[in-house]
Amino acid sequence: MITWAGFLVIRLIGPTLRLAVSYEKGSPGSLEARPVIFSFWHSCIFPAMYAWRNRQIRVLSSDSFDGEWTGRIIRKFGFVKVHGSSSRGAVRAVLGMRRAVEQGATVGFTIDGPRGPRFVAKPGPVLLARSTGAPMAVFHIAVENAWVLNTWDRVMIPKPFSRALMRVSRQTSVPWDSDSTQRERFHQELQAALDRVREFAEENVGKVGSEEFPISL
Repeated sequence: MITWAGFLVIRLIGPTLRLAVSYEKGSPGSLEARPVIFSFWHSCIFPAMYAWRNRQIRVLSSDSFDGEWTGRIIRKFGFVKVHGSSSRGAVRAVLGMRRAVEQGATVGFTIDGPRGPRFVAKPGPVLLARSTGAPMAVFHIAVENAWVLNTWDRVMIPKPFSRALMRVSRQTSVPWDSDSTQRERFHQELQAALDRVREFAEENVGKVGSEEFPISL
C-alpha cells in the first residue's frame, strides 16, 4: 500500500511540475551522461524520482523497512536498486555500485541517508570515484511549493503545478593514487558542492519559466 501510494503521488503530480534544469560550468551537461556518480540530499528524493525516471540509474537503497518501500517505488520509475547502505551491508553496497559503474551505468547516492544527519555528506562517492575513475557530480531540486513531512530529512512532496529547479554541479575526478588527506579534501569538496547547488536552486526556483530558466522537463 505504501509503495502504490507513493508511486501514484509522484506519477500524478510529476507531470504537472514546471521543472527547469541548470548546469554549472564543467557539469556533465546532460541527464544522459554515462557513467557519472551523482549525489543528492534525501529531502528531494520525490521530485528526483520523477526528473530522473526511466534512465536505468543504479541507486543505493538499504534493506530496512523504509529502504524496501522506497526501493519498490524507484523500480516502478525505471531505476535499479543496489542493496546496502552506509550503515548496513556497506561492503556489498560498494561492490554493487562499483560493478554498475564499471558496466557504464550512472549511479546515485542519497548522500545523507538512510538516517542522517541531515545535509551531512558521507564519503562513499569519493571512494567509488577513486576506485572506478568515474567523475562525481551532485544536484539539488528546489520546489517552490511543497508539503514538507515531519521526518528526519524533511522530505518534500511537491504540490501540483509547482515550479521546480534542478541545479547540477561541475564534475570532479578523484585520482586512484590519492592518499587519505587528499580523499578528505575531495570529501569536503563534495559537501561544498551539495551546499552550493542547494543554495542556488532555492534562491532561483522562483525564476523558473523565465528566459534564464526555461522549463525543460
